[in-house]
Amino acid sequence: MTANDPEIGTTVVVDGVATNVHDRGEGQPVVLVHGSGPGVSAWANWRLALPVLADRGFRVVAPDLLGFGYTEPRPGATYDLETWRTHLLGLLDALGLEQVSLVGNSFGGAVALDLAARHPDRVSRLVLMGSVGVPFPITPALDAVWGFDPAHDDMADLLRLFAHDQDRVTADLAALRLRAAARPGVHESYSSMFPAPRQAAVDALCVPEELIAGITAPTLLVHGRDDRVIPPATSLRLHELIDDSHLHLLGRCGHWAQVEHASTFHRLLTDFLSPTTRTQAHRS
Repeated sequence: MTANDPEIGTTVVVDGVATNVHDRGEGQPVVLVHGSGPGVSAWANWRLALPVLADRGFRVVAPDLLGFGYTEPRPGATYDLETWRTHLLGLLDALGLEQVSLVGNSFGGAVALDLAARHPDRVSRLVLMGSVGVPFPITPALDAVWGFDPAHDDMADLLRLFAHDQDRVTADLAALRLRAAARPGVHESYSSMFPAPRQAAVDALCVPEELIAGITAPTLLVHGRDDRVIPPATSLRLHELIDDSHLHLLGRCGHWAQVEHASTFHRLLTDFLSPTTRTQAHRS
């Protein structure tokens, strides 16, 4: 780790935990919650979206959740939905953010969904991309992602499960993610989060459907049609449950909508979160 490592943001102490946070731009606060792949971090997940949203008039906050990235590990921590929700809420409090737009990807979608359902006063708008949070049979790809062992498994092969366009999986990207996954202590934390049998981990990330149905924040759902990690049926179910929701299904897109269809995703996100766009839509 070096001082100019792009994965390192600023440190915010949340309930005694030194939390790595990227905090850019000024304006309406938007919080980006990363997924759960091996070697993941807020920067790895949101490196394309961070500068775009900051340039478009938003304050963009992207933390490494407890147990991930460069946030200080907590020895003996129990990793579950309540732990991650509490950590995220603590970050909002530490930054003085009373209400935010919340964007969650995959695993991070479950954390965002849970927070929006249980603390509706804190979330003005909700975006879920390739999200978990409702029941589904675990896919072979997700089982491989959560079961990845940096000492024995091939990172490039794993990353190909995420992408529809296989050319996006480069040797440099695989090496970057492998180094991150193999840092001391990282794999130990990661493997403890999603032990076999991993269907139990899918079930543990589910938010009660009666709580989901009670979400009143306007919600944008984005999913790749060709996602092999999280089935698009999860977003369809969320669309059925959340009354004020809009679903965008992207063709020729795997689990990396924010990378494979970056310009489309950024446009959808900007339009959905923009106060001007919302006002015009309300008047039409």
